[in-house]
Amino acid sequence: MDIPLKTFPITVPIMTFNWDAPPAGPPQEDFTEEEVIDDMLAVKFSRDAIRDVITAIRQGRWGSWTDFKLAWLGHVINAQGGQDLHCPRNLGEHWRKVGVIPYPHQLNTLKTVVHKMHGRAILADEVGLGKTIEAGMILKEYLLRGMVRKALILTPSSLCYQWYSELREKFLITPWLQRSDKDWERAPILIASLDTAKRSPHREIILSQEYDMVIVDEAHKLKNDRTQNWHLVNSIKKKFCLLLTATPVQNDLKELYNLINLLEPGLLGTYRAFRELFMEDRRTPKNVEDLHGLLQQTMIRNRRGAQGIHLPKRVVNNQIIELLPEEKLLYDGVQEFVQREYHRCLASGGNPLPLITLQREVCSSAHAAYYTLAKMHESRGSHVRPLLELAATIDKGAKLLVLEELVKNLGEKVIIFTEYRATQEYLRYHLERAGFLTVGFDGSLSPGKKEWIRRQFQEQADVLVSTECGGEGLNFQFCRNVVNFDLPWNPMRLEQRIGRVHRLGQRRNVNIFNLVTLNTIEEHILYLLHEKIGMFEMVVGELDAILGAADSTFETSLAQIFLTARDGAELRTRLDNLAGELMSKKRQDPLISLI
Repeated sequence: MDIPLKTFPITVPIMTFNWDAPPAGPPQEDFTEEEVIDDMLAVKFSRDAIRDVITAIRQGRWGSWTDFKLAWLGHVINAQGGQDLHCPRNLGEHWRKVGVIPYPHQLNTLKTVVHKMHGRAILADEVGLGKTIEAGMILKEYLLRGMVRKALILTPSSLCYQWYSELREKFLITPWLQRSDKDWERAPILIASLDTAKRSPHREIILSQEYDMVIVDEAHKLKNDRTQNWHLVNSIKKKFCLLLTATPVQNDLKELYNLINLLEPGLLGTYRAFRELFMEDRRTPKNVEDLHGLLQQTMIRNRRGAQGIHLPKRVVNNQIIELLPEEKLLYDGVQEFVQREYHRCLASGGNPLPLITLQREVCSSAHAAYYTLAKMHESRGSHVRPLLELAATIDKGAKLLVLEELVKNLGEKVIIFTEYRATQEYLRYHLERAGFLTVGFDGSLSPGKKEWIRRQFQEQADVLVSTECGGEGLNFQFCRNVVNFDLPWNPMRLEQRIGRVHRLGQRRNVNIFNLVTLNTIEEHILYLLHEKIGMFEMVVGELDAILGAADSTFETSLAQIFLTARDGAELRTRLDNLAGELMSKKRQDPLISLI
């Protein structure tokens, strides 16, 4: 049953003046304008009502500070056609002091979410365009309006402290970091790990609360409506909700349906109705214009190069390095061992993935390969011993020699990425001995320790040596040099690495150095990523969509090619075919244009 809404009128005096002169007297004629807010409150702004205010001032009777703020707000709303935003006006001076630049696309996002989406939106900007800043603006806006008093921010644990720092430093919001069961109930604004929140007893405590706003970072973890993550967020009692993800849909249109259903249940109807109306199959939409119209009610996606969003250039430097004789001997021995053991694994039903990992490690460093060979020696004995002994004799490899010279010549801060902890230790040891001050970044660190290391790198250290975890979340715009000491097979992970420095706030061209060993599996990977796919020129949305379009996972496809190719010619041909399939899917995949 529809319940009729009652409108409550409030009259607010309008003052037209500047800060350097006293208020002028009211005009002879009255002027009124009515602003309807949320169908429940009508605020009428009247110049005629200023007479009462001036009389009160002359008689020494002052109104409350709230009255003045309402009057000033009425003046601004009237001047700007009802589109006033509190956050930029409130934080303008602070942003100038701390160097925050509110970009036009971020202000437009704030305005759209507040005025059109009523505080419930998917923020789906491409990587590096400032989704966290947009969410901070929206949260601050609602705090200033008095519409949010209790908020919950759910994020990967590695990003909790970054959210804490961003809100404090850029938005003058003081959140709590969740550390005990009691924090769920007593913290007005709480930042917590999504993985912690979904477990008992935390889940039960959260679901007993009522939140004005819930923000979920890395919201692609909510795409599957059968997961604990999705059910938790869906069950939280919340008025406003923001979901942040650069990849709102990848493999299946149902992922998009699930995300939107968290924000606006019923907007897309039942899944059965959605499938019949908007899906040819799980990856092919139909009635695209109608679907676009519905998506625009809940999702905002800003892209690089669009709407004036331009980042500095990427300068890609591929350095092909010839292995030292002893390294080449180790690589050839490992390759022969891996191919022999692969067929044995298939026959016995074993897992061949450690073998391909070993072949990749030997391209990174003999030090990393040594540890894997030592583990294999326990089960394979004499087959591994010669390789293990050879790896133990190699101290400084050809890549390290090139790296030391590169860091010295740059004379600036450098972030070095590697996939392997053993290589990280190896690099830090030798770079320190060469006179560089280094810090290390890996997945074992607590969020607070990661933030401390980030500050150490910014203020003191020359080099940050990071494993893959440093490619997620944290921002290093103060550095512009990225060295990929070894190449990940998944291009999105490579993009995440680069995105730590190539993002909004970066004012210089970004140098990307890929150190690649000649005549190895690494050189073939570079050929595929750089020459055939054009990864460094492709925008993130396209890259993610074509990888999602692959029939099997990208890395599994590569492993099968490398383990089964009989020679270099067959390997290159099969890589060409894989690249052709992916680029064809890029041209054909409707999901690219959909988001």
